[in-house]
Amino acid sequence: MRRGLALLLGFVVLLTIPTGAASSSPGEGGELRGDLDGILEDPRLGGATVGVVVRDPRSDRVLYARNPRTRMTPASNAKLFTSVAALETLGRDFRFDTEVLTTGDRRGSELRGDLYLRGSGDPTMLAADYEELAADVAESGIDVVRGRVFADDSWFTGPELANGWMAVDEPYHYAAPVSALTVAPTDDYDAGSVVVRARPGKPDRPVRVSTSPPTGAVTVVNRARTTRAGSAESLSVRREHGSDRVLVSGELPAESGERRFFSSVPDPTRYALDVFRRALAEHGVSFEGVGTSRTPEQARVLAEHRSMPLGELLTPFLKLSNNGHAETLVKTMGRRVLGEGNWTAGMKVLRSELESLGVDPGGHRLVDGSGLSTLDTVSPRQLSLLLDAAREEPWFDTWYAALPVAGEPERLVGGTLRGRMEGTAAEGEVVAKTGSMTGVTALSGYVRTRSERPLVFSVVFNDFLGAAPRDVQDAIAVRLAEHGGDVSSGRGDPNAREGSPPATSEGRDGSGAEVGGSSLECSWIKSC
Repeated sequence: MRRGLALLLGFVVLLTIPTGAASSSPGEGGELRGDLDGILEDPRLGGATVGVVVRDPRSDRVLYARNPRTRMTPASNAKLFTSVAALETLGRDFRFDTEVLTTGDRRGSELRGDLYLRGSGDPTMLAADYEELAADVAESGIDVVRGRVFADDSWFTGPELANGWMAVDEPYHYAAPVSALTVAPTDDYDAGSVVVRARPGKPDRPVRVSTSPPTGAVTVVNRARTTRAGSAESLSVRREHGSDRVLVSGELPAESGERRFFSSVPDPTRYALDVFRRALAEHGVSFEGVGTSRTPEQARVLAEHRSMPLGELLTPFLKLSNNGHAETLVKTMGRRVLGEGNWTAGMKVLRSELESLGVDPGGHRLVDGSGLSTLDTVSPRQLSLLLDAAREEPWFDTWYAALPVAGEPERLVGGTLRGRMEGTAAEGEVVAKTGSMTGVTALSGYVRTRSERPLVFSVVFNDFLGAAPRDVQDAIAVRLAEHGGDVSSGRGDPNAREGSPPATSEGRDGSGAEVGGSSLECSWIKSC
């Protein structure tokens, strides 16, 4: 089906829409266009780059477009491309493996040889998972290792930070280094980060600080003081750029609750090894030291942890917009397909998968999987085409369910849209991916209209000043959800097929045959 869809898309004759102009399909009245034009007249968008595309996937018509082909920074909308490519390449059932191996011989409770902790990039590894691996080693009867414990992160190669990431982001958890061995501090799975916990002490005494999980992978420098109850709070936690020193400074009033801060760690492999060696010691397993090394080919597995399947991982990845998950999947695609676990190979695989889905490989530039890079550039049209093409794929329902839902308060349902569009026609009817960086905000996904018609939309704003005008994007989504009229030439019938559109409209190949749409109803969003 994917190849067939790509072939059909290759014959599509597209509407010619001048840059900066807005357009709707011939069958669409001017009301929707006028309303969207009015919303986009917001003065905060003055001088900004604005890109909008609204498509009717059943007829393949563009209902509205403004700067549809203008390439813009997508921020986390890039995760739409990454997640789709990962599903195509790895499949919904793909799992990461983390193993403990050895080449040593057993002599009773002694292992005469080394242990190897080998990872394949699992971003969901918690301290508890490393504890279970250590418990498995101990339960096998080993309590003395006459050798060292080595970390093997060789599954991934190349730099741990992607091209175009800002140096100012490096200390923060959302820009953590990407390694084949890592630790996530909570079940949000922000791999490569640690939680710094701060509690007030007695007035005029230092704030009490600890890390979760306990680790020596960062050095906490505590300069924060406890002040009298009711005073102002000015607590700050930040890792020094290029260092493992996490500085805790400022003031925390007495009787305050615990404060939690996330910090990236500079060396995620060292972090994982530290957590694992502590777990071995807690289970009574002694060893002669630690280090890093590749696992010998003849090594046998003593213990293994398998991650949740990719289809399940998509939920925290997309709902919470997890950058580390995106980059791990890029490197994993490169390793699995081309034998190289780096960004260069992974992005090559990603571009190939996108091309097979009808996304023009020459019309965008993606250098990472998360959209954190300032070098990424994509057009709203390409985002809309990807969203449209995804509807026909066998994994679509899994992917769609992992996208944020407008106004849904449950964190792993509403995700990054849980606090937006509440109490409007869009609540529960807009399912879309957000994107946010300084001067960038994006919202691309699906909306069910009042007439039960599915629409695909992409709204990307770049180069605005001040706070992100997300409310303008929300207003567009709400207006689409409220739409109850004709979105094709079906004269108000939401289930009607496209009438006789001109051969120049999207949804036609060179012979005039219709592409897309269906007279059968599989679901509100998919076609048969």
